[in-house]
Amino acid sequence: MAAPIATWPNALTGLRALGIPLFIYLALGPQADGWAIFVLAVGGATDYFDGKLARVLGQESKLGEILDPTIDRLYIVATLIVLYMREAIPLWLILTLVLRDVLLGLVALVLAAKGKPPLKVTFIGKAATFNLLYAFPFLLLALNDSLLGEIAFILGWAFAIWGVALYVTTGVSYFLTALKTIRV
Repeated sequence: MAAPIATWPNALTGLRALGIPLFIYLALGPQADGWAIFVLAVGGATDYFDGKLARVLGQESKLGEILDPTIDRLYIVATLIVLYMREAIPLWLILTLVLRDVLLGLVALVLAAKGKPPLKVTFIGKAATFNLLYAFPFLLLALNDSLLGEIAFILGWAFAIWGVALYVTTGVSYFLTALKTIRV
């Protein structure tokens, strides 16, 4: 019997997805950075709670396994575009993260073509995403020309450096796991 699609965790994940266009509008339109940061914070919190809720309620699903990391990636891409357009981050950071995701996207297609299950997100993979999702609001706040902006700059780059390092590390780990799975 297939797991139901309409579950509380999947609803929370869907709600989280609605924050993506709202964030883009707030950050690029009126440049309401406080509200944009609030949307990112809610997105980060719901990313944690949808998985936790799925496990507690026994409502883990294939749809959730696919949607959760997909929406994580969409948040990351949207935020990278906004931060780049606002001149808060350099192009190398974007290229590093996007290259990792493109490579793993291709790996996912190969796994699917071979009839293999998708890769499971690891704790370190989640930690990488959390670091990036913490970094981005700080980097947006760092655009503020004040002491708060300076502190946000330091915190933002600390989280970003850890996030990028973990993101690349887990990318290599996922890639090697996929190679083993494909060979079996």
